[in-house]
Amino acid sequence: MHMITAEEKLKERIKELTCLYEVTSIIVNCDYDQVEDALKGIMHCLQKAWLYSEVAQVKLISDQYNIATPDFPDDPVYLESSVKVFNKKVGGLQVAYPRPKYNEDDFLKEEEKLLGNVCLEVGNLLERKQIKDNEIIIKRKMERADRLGILGEITAGIAHELNTPLANILGFAELLKTRVTQDTQASKDVDKIINSAIFSREVVKKLMFFACEMPHQMSLVNIGPIIANAVNLMEPSFKKKKIVHELNLGDQPIFLRVDTIQLTQVIFNLVLNAIYFSPVKGKIGITVKETNGNIQISIADQGPGIDPKTRDRIFEPFYSTKPVGEGSGLGLSVVHGIIKSHKGTIKYRSNKPKGAIFTVDFPKI
Repeated sequence: MHMITAEEKLKERIKELTCLYEVTSIIVNCDYDQVEDALKGIMHCLQKAWLYSEVAQVKLISDQYNIATPDFPDDPVYLESSVKVFNKKVGGLQVAYPRPKYNEDDFLKEEEKLLGNVCLEVGNLLERKQIKDNEIIIKRKMERADRLGILGEITAGIAHELNTPLANILGFAELLKTRVTQDTQASKDVDKIINSAIFSREVVKKLMFFACEMPHQMSLVNIGPIIANAVNLMEPSFKKKKIVHELNLGDQPIFLRVDTIQLTQVIFNLVLNAIYFSPVKGKIGITVKETNGNIQISIADQGPGIDPKTRDRIFEPFYSTKPVGEGSGLGLSVVHGIIKSHKGTIKYRSNKPKGAIFTVDFPKI
């Protein structure tokens, strides 16, 4: 390494200050949707600030990013500094020269300080991006909760309005049936009216479940046998598609205060959905466990999973991803209503390598 003259030191100082100014400008004007482009710009600024800028290469490795300038050497000699987000190390920035022409003595003390300052700026940028991402997630959750709340109120009103006319249709149809005993065709037609009214009443009942308007009989029970019975009742559906199902209830009884009929309905809906979307000879896992004062029920399948575009709508009433005629779209909304009325939560996540996992958490109260 040759001795640095006073003029060269001044030039290096100007390069460092220019680098810091450019890095600050990039960060101030950064769009949070294009953070990777901003990081590449920062790395380019670092290249220009080094003593041997024509051969200096830069690499950023973090929990989210792995970016390097095009000619980063295979066997580098480098300076490195840590990138921290909320005081936790998430990665590091390296500025490198190729061996054997260059060695550790070719780095300046000032360059080490500059790299540390740039890493602080990068950490601040990543912190702000994380805060922004969290704000977006919280906003979406609030919007979804508001939407579901409004839907619940509307649905409850509709359900109550429909109950009276449906009861009238059913009652008068039953009366009419006793008067048309001589007319076989008329009797059959009345049966159709009665069956349609009963079906409609069931739909209303499901709407009321979604709106949490159905009274429930809460009692402290061991939920293992209830879940096992619900799963056993679906044995024909498993066999039809040659699906392997695995029920894991653990060794100890798990007690929870629930409405047993409504819990059965939750298991039915979630497992039937998993069967519907599972491939032939697929596998469905049903797991029940106690964690941190919560009872957690998970149902995992190997189907196609849920498109991220429709993920926020799956718990809305009448929304269905099934073909027309194969579902009312009330399954998951009913499940959501029952779980909400039990002060629980339901979440969806992707299964690996493919499929869906629905996780229900009930507070153990």
